Amino acid sequence: MPVTEVSEVRHTVDGQVLYLTLDRPEVLNALTPGQRDLLVELLARASADPDVRAVVLTGTGRGFCAGADLRGASGAGERVAGDVARTLRLGAQRLIAAVLDCEKPVIAAVNGTAAGLGAHLAFACDLVLAAESAKFIEVFVRRGLVPDGGGAYLLPRLIGPQRAKELMFFGEALTAREAERLGLVNRVVEDEELTKTAREWAGRLATGPTRALALTKQLVNASLDSDRATAFAAEAAAQEINMTTADAKEGVASFVERRSPEYRGR
Repeated sequence: MPVTEVSEVRHTVDGQVLYLTLDRPEVLNALTPGQRDLLVELLARASADPDVRAVVLTGTGRGFCAGADLRGASGAGERVAGDVARTLRLGAQRLIAAVLDCEKPVIAAVNGTAAGLGAHLAFACDLVLAAESAKFIEVFVRRGLVPDGGGAYLLPRLIGPQRAKELMFFGEALTAREAERLGLVNRVVEDEELTKTAREWAGRLATGPTRALALTKQLVNASLDSDRATAFAAEAAAQEINMTTADAKEGVASFVERRSPEYRGR
């Protein structure tokens, strides 16, 4: 498939999987506003495109993503009240929401350093694969900053408040193995196996019941903010919606007929 490069984000669809690759290795793939906005747009498109059934997000070189590109930020002139909150709402928070809200499963293939917003970008994904050489850094405290990009929302839900505070208060780098032990990473693989493993996982997801996966993702994400009654009501509604899909009918038929299902994402 042809590869398109816009604002140093390479994106291609292969085997019904959208591959998004950050490509600024000279700065460990620090995100510019243009890259960030393009990622948001591409994830929204993936949700609506029936020919995309899974997404893989990765980087080139030694970095997955070193966070937001802050070069020139300190000389931006006098701030007006509300500017910072607006920038975060329309920028980093919008990017993390785009990953969480994407209707297709998103895999992070963390090839190197994931720091600040880059770490939160990985943690927002549905599944996280990490190369042995990868590391995760809550770098904000080192710069005298408050975590952004949904970090204080994501981390306590993934590893609990005490562990989250430890990472955010000290800003120490986590190895891939340490991140796996804490539950931030699904699997650690040898560096040379990362791309292959990500392709295998994405391929399995791309042949699955796409709408059922979307509804499952929605239920799990919402459950962390819901009481039991709300969660049960959402589950019943999701089941009602899913039972109208062709894939659900195929799944039941294949069970009755004792054969492997052939899901088409519809």
